[in-house]
Amino acid sequence: MAPSSTPVSRRSPRDLPHTRLVAALPEWLRETETAPVDGRRLLEVRTAWISDIHLGTAGCNAELLLDFLKSLRCDTLYLVGDIIDGWQLRKGWYWPPRHNDIVRRVLKLAKHGTHVVYIPGNHDEMLRDYCGLGFGDVTVAREAIHETADGRRLLVIHGDEFDGVVLYARWLAFLGDSAYVLLLKANRLFNAVRRHFGLPYWSLSAHVKKKVKNAVAFICDFEEVVAHAAAERHVDGVVCGHIHSAEIRQFGDITYYNDGDWVESCTALVEHADGRMEIIDWAERARIEAEAKAERKRKRQPALIPELVPA
Repeated sequence: MAPSSTPVSRRSPRDLPHTRLVAALPEWLRETETAPVDGRRLLEVRTAWISDIHLGTAGCNAELLLDFLKSLRCDTLYLVGDIIDGWQLRKGWYWPPRHNDIVRRVLKLAKHGTHVVYIPGNHDEMLRDYCGLGFGDVTVAREAIHETADGRRLLVIHGDEFDGVVLYARWLAFLGDSAYVLLLKANRLFNAVRRHFGLPYWSLSAHVKKKVKNAVAFICDFEEVVAHAAAERHVDGVVCGHIHSAEIRQFGDITYYNDGDWVESCTALVEHADGRMEIIDWAERARIEAEAKAERKRKRQPALIPELVPA
């Protein structure tokens, strides 16, 4: 007797015809990757780290982040915590369409071959219960060890576990978070006025926050503590986020990297094909490209010829 075929209801997705698998995917996920439009240049790197996006808040610079993600091509993408702001979503729901677009873009990168690793932070700590699991093509982990192209081992963590304020005075952290949200609202109003008068963007919130961080520096020098913890793990460096301050510093044999944020600075950390590390200031790049585009447009305009007036 010939063996019976496997019932359709018991088949795994791998047993199904490819065409049926593709048809089951959403249209936006089935689209093939193409070069960016509007003259945007591709950012092709080996690895990228982004953190502190704070989806679910009005402070998230979603337009710039989406522009970055559409330009990005990488083998591995690390989401280094505070991607979703659970603290603010518990207080009130805020989720505009652009935040959906960011989630979709990350999933699309994963679907097309990018290894996405999600390391939850303190604002999205609810996802720490799922560390070790995979959601589609995204892996959730408490921390990771990344090996660069030139053979260095980097500890990848969010970093809140080394923040003295969060660790030893959780109530103060929540109080500070509320004050920071108000400060970001003031920052948006402040820059709206600056734009009205033709002035460039300047982060009021970053300026005030820097003063506050300096005031508590005697309690916890965050960067040094993180670097010391990395040395104890016998790695060559550490990549983190949390403090919204992009930085590359050397502490003895340990290289400290912070990828910044997408609330104020709009920065990312990338590793090039040869292992070279670089902080990408996407807001600055966007300003430069906008100025270059305006200059090209100005040069294409014909010069005005003054009308001849008879003497």
